[in-house]
Amino acid sequence: MIVSMTGFAAVAAELPGLSLAVELRSVNHRYLDITFKLPDELRSLEPALREQLAAELKRGKVECRVALNRVAAGAAQVAIDQARVRGLATAAAEVRQLVPGAAPLSAAEILRWPGVLVEPAVAPEALAEALHRLIDQALVELAAARAREGAKLQALLVARCADIEAQIARVAPRIPTLHAAFVDKLGARLKEAGLDPNDDRLKQELALFATKIDIAEEVARLSTHVTEVRRVLAQGGSAGKRLDFLAQELHREANTLGSKSVDAELSHTSLELKVLIEQMREQVQNIE
Repeated sequence: MIVSMTGFAAVAAELPGLSLAVELRSVNHRYLDITFKLPDELRSLEPALREQLAAELKRGKVECRVALNRVAAGAAQVAIDQARVRGLATAAAEVRQLVPGAAPLSAAEILRWPGVLVEPAVAPEALAEALHRLIDQALVELAAARAREGAKLQALLVARCADIEAQIARVAPRIPTLHAAFVDKLGARLKEAGLDPNDDRLKQELALFATKIDIAEEVARLSTHVTEVRRVLAQGGSAGKRLDFLAQELHREANTLGSKSVDAELSHTSLELKVLIEQMREQVQNIE
């Protein structure tokens, strides 16, 4: 399976009094580059989170964004600090002794006092464990998204391979006639210049020059590289760097083919090949 480096995942979880959310976003990059946007409470977990992500991802620029928000606790989750309430009651009684006319504290006033109502707190270890679980979930979603994009890229690359093979099939049968036609054309020009093309030295020069414009090797290598691209696509895995190398080799052969062009049709074929290979190179840049 071919995997794209482009993907997005978002997951969230509710903890007692807290809301935790994770977003993973990845785009193409030459190597693995992970950046974090963490709240201060979780910044100490960055090395462990980096290791967790690197264990699953091979290439790509990945941004991990974590949001931690406090949420209002329900009535059933709120506890009363009884020691603080007793302390307030004792202090209120002492005030009434000192100031006989002072009004007693009401229950509502006591509940509004800072620290009387205690919301549940999440232990740091539990919070870290919850975050690692969320990262695992996000990685699963990100892998699925990257696999979907990878399948699309694979289909496009297979189509480009077929297009390149069609161009090769057009030019391959013409190689012998192209060679012979060029030699005849060059011989005719030599005659027009008053030279004898049957002269042994000129015949050697003609043969040498004809060899230099022979495109059989370039056409054969183009076919070999396309076959290898198909094999790598079928094998799957982290194929991006290998495919990028093959695309560069295809481009090199197409350039050489163009430089050896001896007629308009061959020049057109070379140009079409360059366009197709450039499209392939653009798509390969997104593959892990």
